[in-house]
Amino acid sequence: MRVKRKDGQETRANLLQAAAKVFAAKGFRAATITEICKLAGANVASVNYYFDSKEELYVRAWHESFADSIEKYPADGGVPADAPIEERLRGHIRAVAARCADPESVDFDIAHQEMASPTGLLADIMHESIQPLREATVRLVRELMGEKASELQVELCHMSIISQCVGPFNRKRGWRGVGKELTPCEEIVRNIDVEDFAEHVFQFSLAGMRHFLSGSEEKEGRS
Repeated sequence: MRVKRKDGQETRANLLQAAAKVFAAKGFRAATITEICKLAGANVASVNYYFDSKEELYVRAWHESFADSIEKYPADGGVPADAPIEERLRGHIRAVAARCADPESVDFDIAHQEMASPTGLLADIMHESIQPLREATVRLVRELMGEKASELQVELCHMSIISQCVGPFNRKRGWRGVGKELTPCEEIVRNIDVEDFAEHVFQFSLAGMRHFLSGSEEKEGRS
């Protein structure tokens, strides 16, 4: 019985890994159970045995991929919770950028396929998984900007930081054409060191937030 349980765990893990790759490449609708099982080295009937349906496999595959990505790149970037706020924000940005840049973070690719051809199947699990990360970033921005910052200012700065981290590497993940001539910006993203990129985003965002606040203080002084 012990051997069967071990084999079962391996089969389930293989199915999740294979499904994540196929869903990332083709999306939910174009992916087939036959293709997934062939890649996993499993019998077609194993999907219903372990996951009940293709839909459940899709949800589990995304969630497992997301969990693996977060385990590899913890949201705090390895920076202690009692570190200065600037260092904690730097670590957070570094973690987000590293996740986006890693081609093995297929949760991004599955999410892109879902946005291109929505099924609605991932809405709940994505919100449940991503919302804590979003709230953590917002807390860091709010702490750094201080009490004078409005909720709108905090949210806009949060959006700016995440967009800087995700946007360039999202484009890189979408490059498919062989021999396609890249734009200067695409060339930079292709060749840049992720640590250098994350540091740029941090310094740019930090300067922007400080300027944002100084502008608000000047308006208060004139009123």
